[in-house]
Amino acid sequence: MELKADFISRTKSLFGEEAYARFAQALDSEPVVSIRHNEQKHASDNYLNPVPWASKGEYLQERPLFTADPLFHAGCYYVQEASSMFVEQVVKQYVHEPVRALDLCAAPGGKSTHLHSLLPKGSMLVSNEPMPLRAQILAENITKWGNPASVVTRNMPADFVSFREFFDFILVDAPCSGEGMFRKEPKSVEQWSIANVEMCAERQKEILSDIWNSLRPGGLLVYSTCTYNSEENEENVRWIAEELGAEPLALEIPADWNVTGSLVDESLPVYRFIPGFTAGEGFFLAVLRKNGDGSLLQPRQPRLQNAPAKIKNEVEKYLNNPELFNFIQTDDVITAMPKEHTAAMVALQQKMHVLHCGVPVATVKNNKLLPMHQLAMSTALCKEAFNVVELELEQALMYLHRETLTLPSCPMGYLLLTYSGVPIGFVKNVGNRANNLYPAEWRIRKNLTDL
Repeated sequence: MELKADFISRTKSLFGEEAYARFAQALDSEPVVSIRHNEQKHASDNYLNPVPWASKGEYLQERPLFTADPLFHAGCYYVQEASSMFVEQVVKQYVHEPVRALDLCAAPGGKSTHLHSLLPKGSMLVSNEPMPLRAQILAENITKWGNPASVVTRNMPADFVSFREFFDFILVDAPCSGEGMFRKEPKSVEQWSIANVEMCAERQKEILSDIWNSLRPGGLLVYSTCTYNSEENEENVRWIAEELGAEPLALEIPADWNVTGSLVDESLPVYRFIPGFTAGEGFFLAVLRKNGDGSLLQPRQPRLQNAPAKIKNEVEKYLNNPELFNFIQTDDVITAMPKEHTAAMVALQQKMHVLHCGVPVATVKNNKLLPMHQLAMSTALCKEAFNVVELELEQALMYLHRETLTLPSCPMGYLLLTYSGVPIGFVKNVGNRANNLYPAEWRIRKNLTDL
């Protein structure tokens, strides 16, 4: 890999000659492949090569064609870079009660889906992404993961200004110069410059300033990047502590994980993942507790447009434990919102650009209910409410390709399709064909003959 001279000299000075040589050698090797399992959908206790710092993370020997696996499309696992799974240690060591959390720069959704698996029961997570296309990808991945206490927004950090002290926990995986992705994204090598490093460091401070008042006093901020330089890492952590008012917190980790500490100040508890030392790409993380102590500011209880009783009685059958949800009707869409988070979700809908919220259950058309794909993806789905049809691999891929299926021996009406017992979506069986209800924008675009 041909690295720029400025990057080499700066990084060698930061790492030291011996560590840099080990790092440079690692950059010429193939990136590792890792996934993280969603045990709420597809439990497994046989991880051949587990990621040490992530309880559901697993290294793969080679990169399979994920597109050809219906379980991937069903949200049974997420393809995530192993180093970034280290966020798990923050939650395990510091988050022991339900929280209202925000993943501010969340696309494509790796850390958000991980947080949904980690945060204590009763927590709610808002996943935000400002860029429209990336926000759509984020909404798709969050929907597939299936947690009912999820919200996806498409807003700039400054748009959260009206949500003062609204969150207990904020993750800022900040847009950065991307040095840690050189091995996986060779174009980032060409785009690197000292000027871009400096620009990113300043932009990160702006983002942190914009969101700071949304974190309650005593709340946790997790700051992370996928870069190596100290300007975007240690220097910004010290800036947060000194200028915004926070205490950096230490994590207890085994020495054999080979996680590197601060390269500029040994007393600063920060965590670096460096290829050649850890099996993964470059990653930096720090945990800070905001000075002071306080409770969340609660939104006003909204006036809800509850679904009519007849419709509510029907859609309640679609969910496990329906008593835990409010069923809200907006135009022709029925959404199930966890009761404990309904006020917060409605407040977000009123002021933010919300792409996904709770469990969109069904649409109402001509006084009939049409189950929505989001329902099929939700871990709250009650499969027993539908006629279920188990598909073989070829049929499942046809469905995900959005082809018309023929299911002549199956009941008429809406059918829930599964693969290996896991829901993948709905069809409407009309006899001579089954109309495919898989979202068009999510369909497999490759020819099935290429899979």
